[in-house]
Amino acid sequence: MFTLLLLAHLAQAGTDADAVSCQRKIDEIKADRAKPASVYLFTPREINAWARKEIQKEIPQGVREPSVQFGLNQGTGFAYVDFLKMQHAKGVQVGWLMEKLISGERPIRISVELKSNKGFATAYLRRVEISGVSASGSLLDYLIRTYFRPLYPEAHIDESFEMGHNVDRVEVRPDGARVFIKGVQVPTRPVK
Repeated sequence: MFTLLLLAHLAQAGTDADAVSCQRKIDEIKADRAKPASVYLFTPREINAWARKEIQKEIPQGVREPSVQFGLNQGTGFAYVDFLKMQHAKGVQVGWLMEKLISGERPIRISVELKSNKGFATAYLRRVEISGVSASGSLLDYLIRTYFRPLYPEAHIDESFEMGHNVDRVEVRPDGARVFIKGVQVPTRPVK
């Protein structure tokens, strides 16, 4: 579910019905009510509508006009982000120099690749672009540590994690994300 959340928080608008549909699917999976061997399709429109509601709860200030594009097992999100407003919304004060460096709205583009199989997934942060400049190395580490990890402390970036809730795998395609639920294990009969 981490990848869905990451992509969703960088999503574009949909309708209230789309948000309700997305939340229903999430609730069903998280409550372990998904039927064995079923597949849940989360369309970009559903994810986007759901994200518009959720982003206001988690990040009430500092993110504007989020959008997402899906590819083959990857997602690229875009938004205008004001890191200083995000910090202030959490009640964090920064020093004068840091305030001057991070104040103001900047276009942000993040690309993530997802690999998953047999109940485990790994999300690879492939690219972060801020105001047209790619962030890497220590700057990327700082942004992840300072802004992303406080919002998502349980997030696993570049490390394998168990998806739970009987999820076998997640496939991301241009038309949406598919969540595959593990099938029923047929008990074998003892050999006589």
